[in-house]
Amino acid sequence: MIDVLIAVMIDFLIGDPYWFPHPIIYIGKLIRILENTARKISKSNRNLKICGFFIVLLCCSISFLIPFIILKFTERFIVLHHVMNIIIIWTTLAARSLHKEAIKVSEALKNNDIEDARTKLSYIVGRDTKELSEKEIIRADVETVAENTSDGVIAPLIFAIIGGGSLAMLYKAVNTMDSMLGYKNEKFYYIGYFPAKVDDLFNLIPARITGILICMTAPIVKGNIFKSLKVMIRDRKNHKSPNCAYPEAAAAGAMGIMLGGTNSYFGELVYKPTIGDDINKLEKEHIKQSIVLMHASEILLVIIYIIISLIII
Repeated sequence: MIDVLIAVMIDFLIGDPYWFPHPIIYIGKLIRILENTARKISKSNRNLKICGFFIVLLCCSISFLIPFIILKFTERFIVLHHVMNIIIIWTTLAARSLHKEAIKVSEALKNNDIEDARTKLSYIVGRDTKELSEKEIIRADVETVAENTSDGVIAPLIFAIIGGGSLAMLYKAVNTMDSMLGYKNEKFYYIGYFPAKVDDLFNLIPARITGILICMTAPIVKGNIFKSLKVMIRDRKNHKSPNCAYPEAAAAGAMGIMLGGTNSYFGELVYKPTIGDDINKLEKEHIKQSIVLMHASEILLVIIYIIISLIII
């Protein structure tokens, strides 16, 4: 329990320092090498799809085994073991970093620099940002914070609670594969098939827990718990992903806004159903509110974890 709590506090205080050799960077490099190799050796879409399966297998195995071996090797050295576990868990959490990057977009909009806002947004979203209006930029930023409340905060925290740093790192590998290969367009459809399916499976429960946590914290942004739950349940299927709509719909319900709609990915238009109700016009303030919901959800999960741990002990 202590390892998880300390990791959360470190992430809250310093996030991901730019000088730190973050494991996700190396996981991303591994995925890119495997993708390029797969494209070179694959002579058909079927082969590309099979290669996608082996990318999942290799990436997951390596990402799990390295921290697992490190933690196993350090078991005899109690302090070192806990320090390594804390560091590994910390690197899987992204609340502080997501906060900083989302706020950069908001600040650019406040300075009436829409080009800068588009550029900063492009660092944290997969969609094309070059022609987005201010309202579309705000929507993309809010959607990213809501979705990544699950992917970057609650889900890795849940896996860390269950299985420590090695399981949390396995989750991050799965999530990184999906973010790099899991697009449903012509370029990635076959090679990204298995990465996307495995990510859907890993996020099945965490996404729903995240949605509930966001609904429970809705009053902190002057929302209503029951209205947020109603919107989440109603719009939970209004997304191409079986999971993403839960945190997005919960956040939309909490803030009384509408998310979703058409986006462009790699030059291809992808229509997404709308999520939430158009009660409040999307404003820059909603970016901050989405960040508040993210932190509040994380804190609520930690409180629940502490209470359950004390009861069990």
